[in-house]
Amino acid sequence: MPNDLSPTARALRALEIIQTRPGTTAGELAERLGVTERAARRYVGILREADIPVESTRGPHGGYRLGRGTRLPPVHFTQAEALGLVMAVLSGQPGAADADDLVSTALGKVVKALPESVGHHAAMLREYASAAPDPYSARPDPAVTGALVDAVAARERVSVTYRSGAGDEWEAEVDPWSLVVRYGRWYLLCHSHRADAIRTYRVDRVRAVRRTGHGFEPPEGLDPVAVLEENLGLGWEFSTRVVFDLPLTEVAPWIRPPMGRLEPLENGCVLVGSTRNPDMYAQEWLARLPFAFRVEGGEELRAAVAALVTRFTAAVAGPQQMRTRALPGPSASIHRTDDESAPTAPGR
Repeated sequence: MPNDLSPTARALRALEIIQTRPGTTAGELAERLGVTERAARRYVGILREADIPVESTRGPHGGYRLGRGTRLPPVHFTQAEALGLVMAVLSGQPGAADADDLVSTALGKVVKALPESVGHHAAMLREYASAAPDPYSARPDPAVTGALVDAVAARERVSVTYRSGAGDEWEAEVDPWSLVVRYGRWYLLCHSHRADAIRTYRVDRVRAVRRTGHGFEPPEGLDPVAVLEENLGLGWEFSTRVVFDLPLTEVAPWIRPPMGRLEPLENGCVLVGSTRNPDMYAQEWLARLPFAFRVEGGEELRAAVAALVTRFTAAVAGPQQMRTRALPGPSASIHRTDDESAPTAPGR
């Protein structure tokens, strides 16, 4: 936090922290404010002098919290927070630069409500910054997303109506573990009782959500992003096996979880996985690796790599070679369609 803030600004920031994190201790408050514990207690005293009932309790579950029925002053933003908010919205939702966009309308209301000293730069940033649209992002229905968030928070099983990229529609009861945003797409990570397995569903393809009244307990120590990434590399139609004559530690930084599972070999390591799109796997993933590898399986991936080699060889061939070489037709276009009818769901 900037060191040039006034005591009043720090007190308001302390109020915001206590409001959003009931049970915050003096030590935690001091760390968030960037001050000593003694100073943090002084800011709490300022709030109490302003008739804001900040209560404190001792013990392992103690800390500061606001009294019941507290009426709070307007939300206070620093200039850096306001700019960060506009930047985050434009980065995650390029359409927010358009006047008719739902997120743009909401952002405009927030910016207009800011004091002139804080909101001026935020308004200019919103007006003059441009964001290129992401062709692969997808915006889910806010009502559907809200219903899923409620179910995740309440740990309540839901029944979802789902439509795959191929147009197939089905219903399934799922335990919603978490929502994960990945490269502009929203996913529901869950346990499907229909398949008795982990599933990742595109939230923009969920048509309806109905609560069942049945509770569930998510896996202990769940890391939603790691589980989603791991499952995106399993259960697809075409198997993959890529061998490297390098130690696993050198290859691992270049391997994304959806590419498969990296395992050690006697003289190197091997990447084992599956894909529904061998052309994409070859052109987007393998072609970017900065070291040699051998594709030992499956046949579809080997064919995709061979086609890519032929295209690249032709690209650097001389004019005479270009006239005499019989080039194959273009390979299948790279696309990022997802089909959740696969054993584990989308993203590939």
